[in-house]
Amino acid sequence: MGRIMLEVAYDGSAYHGWQMEPGVPTVESCLNAALERLTGERIQVSGASRTDAGVHALGNLCVLDTESPIPPARMGAALQAYLPPDIVIRDSRAVAADFHPRFCDSVKEYEYTLYRDPKANPLVRNRSWHIYRHLDPEAMARGGAQMVGEQDFASFCAAGAQVSSTVRRILSLDIREEGPFLIINVRGNGFLYNMVRIISGTLVQLGLGRWPVERVSQIIAARDRSQAGPTAPPQGLCLMKIDLFPAGYPEGLWKEGR
Repeated sequence: MGRIMLEVAYDGSAYHGWQMEPGVPTVESCLNAALERLTGERIQVSGASRTDAGVHALGNLCVLDTESPIPPARMGAALQAYLPPDIVIRDSRAVAADFHPRFCDSVKEYEYTLYRDPKANPLVRNRSWHIYRHLDPEAMARGGAQMVGEQDFASFCAAGAQVSSTVRRILSLDIREEGPFLIINVRGNGFLYNMVRIISGTLVQLGLGRWPVERVSQIIAARDRSQAGPTAPPQGLCLMKIDLFPAGYPEGLWKEGR
């Protein structure tokens, strides 16, 4: 029995998130079914990040245990033949039997995409949040800068989340413009339930001029979800990649913000 790690990209539009749920299509259930067809084994993958319904990923990670003779480096290509086109295996490799990406020190990178135009565009409706009014990127960037660092992000955690601590560290939060798109890029050592979507919804309030930039520090200090902005729609969010550090974070990571 060997353990293999897969790097998985997917368009989450047709799925009820990553995690398997009875009676609905999920990314995890599609992977399990494809692996059974390929290997003849009942295999249960285990993911590093359980993205929500409608959320996309370019670099999610998961592990699986198999007795298949297929070389680990070729497992991804072999599995692809049994997967729908909106789920793609970008890489596959052998890992230690006790390795799991969820339990490694890691830095996750997310992007949230806003589409700025008075009129909706049906071609991007599953990839972005349509904002028909003017947004001020500078105000959003100034607000985002106040979120960088290790802080208590209780105000940016959806109700009902079961976590021992709401303290997280954001390494960087950048805003960039690409034509009609405004993209929020966030990197951190971990994120609370709906945290990036709540951050995005809060920054949109600043961009629309509804709240002053100074309100961000007040929201953080309040540790109260009702003080932050709305939870942005899921289709604008994409998990870009997960950098793993199995032996611990490299020296200088936090200082350099890499």
